[in-house]
Amino acid sequence: MRIAILSNGPGNYSTKRLKEVACARGHEVKVIKYRDCYASIEQNNPTVSYKGEDLEGFDAIIPRIASHMTRYGTAIVRQLEMQGIYTVSGSLAINRSRDKLRSMQVLAKAGVGIPKTVVSRNSTDIDDLLEKLGGTPVIIKLARGTHGNGVVLAESKKAAKSVLQAFYLSNEDGTNVLIQEFIEESAGTDIRAFVVGGRVVASMKRQSLDDDFRSNLHKGGEGVAIKLTEEERKMATKAARAMGLNVAGVDMMRSSRGPLVLEVNASPGFGIETYTKRDVTTPIIEYVEQNAKRRPKKDKIGA
Repeated sequence: MRIAILSNGPGNYSTKRLKEVACARGHEVKVIKYRDCYASIEQNNPTVSYKGEDLEGFDAIIPRIASHMTRYGTAIVRQLEMQGIYTVSGSLAINRSRDKLRSMQVLAKAGVGIPKTVVSRNSTDIDDLLEKLGGTPVIIKLARGTHGNGVVLAESKKAAKSVLQAFYLSNEDGTNVLIQEFIEESAGTDIRAFVVGGRVVASMKRQSLDDDFRSNLHKGGEGVAIKLTEEERKMATKAARAMGLNVAGVDMMRSSRGPLVLEVNASPGFGIETYTKRDVTTPIIEYVEQNAKRRPKKDKIGA
């Protein structure tokens, strides 16, 4: 099978793991730096070129699109989808997951447990907003923030209003600002469930190492393997399915009313393998093998 990995480069850990496992299973793999691709858009002839050559003859693509390259990356994925190439994560699902407001709306409609969330463009409504959330403290976040960036804990009404005003003033691109209830019993910890093909293949608890309420590993958090409850397992797979993602990192927190989903990541990091000693890469390649249709044999693809 011919597989293309759309990535920032071959040095990325997840990219190396995907190529390593796919090659070991007898597949031809090409790592494509999608930011260097260009698309030719014309009627009935969607093409993507890379290093002067048209990309064709692939059975499947595995997108690993960085958050800051979502628009361009998903445009390339969409162009390849138009060629009829199987993609593990579709362009629509990736875009949907990257917008926190949109994803919260999708998850809520699907019946997935989420923290109470409000969105507003007017800081003068702060009294009513906080009342809907049960008062302070609250979490304020940019709808397109990643790795814990653009996320602030406001412990008082005054602080919440100041943060909102600052976000609105500095937010020239119109990104929505979300305000969420603060789950005190889960402060500084969350759970990452790695979902492939509708099943959880690995899970870990992430814990901040200081007083930071964020547990992201990018912020210095620490991961440890954890066994999910049946309710958490079902919630993780339900969230991934609602977002339309076959491979997803579902971030949840434990609350007094059950698991609450914080985010569904379309390109979850593979560092979970280090913390849990569980292989999450092989299930992805197996999923590709089971779902992609082989194309007629052509010349071999360069590595």
